[in-house]
Amino acid sequence: MVRRPVAWIVALVLFAEGLGVAALNWLLGVVVDRQDMSLAGLDPHLTSVSSKAAGVVLGLCFALCGLVALRVALRDRAPSGAGRVLLIGAAVVHALLGAFAWGLVGVSAFLSMVVVLALIVLLLMTYDPESRPGAPADAAGPTGPAGPADAAGPTGPTEPAAPARGSGEDGADGSPVTSPAAPTTP
Repeated sequence: MVRRPVAWIVALVLFAEGLGVAALNWLLGVVVDRQDMSLAGLDPHLTSVSSKAAGVVLGLCFALCGLVALRVALRDRAPSGAGRVLLIGAAVVHALLGAFAWGLVGVSAFLSMVVVLALIVLLLMTYDPESRPGAPADAAGPTGPAGPADAAGPTGPTEPAAPARGSGEDGADGSPVTSPAAPTTP
């Protein structure tokens, strides 16, 4: 299985990246403060504090995403809810950073961002519902036509299936055929 090792690698990479981003922004804040630099008339102390605060917030965000990946690695279950949203957000951030890194830093920084992006996407995509441990083999329900006993399920009677496209039964007025309602599982 490739899922658990990918989750471990993503967790380690995101922890290291969170620490690196926080340290880099803290260092930039210290440099701005010691050099007493002003950017377009902004207060140097405010710039320094803003850089440090942004580093801490981004570092904690990446560390939180690393915790989600670590939880996925430990439980061997797909991230759900807020964890999935955090990982998707981290993937988007890495895609944007990769695009900026290509022009500002170079190809090596771009490739490192793309590798992290690919790992996060791989983590999100390898945990599909059918591959979960303990998931039923046929989660979608029966695929055959419903018999008379199935016509009135727990939600009431079902509508008859619409004829397939191209069968000539789509009405004389040329209106399109609509698909039947999706089956629900109890």
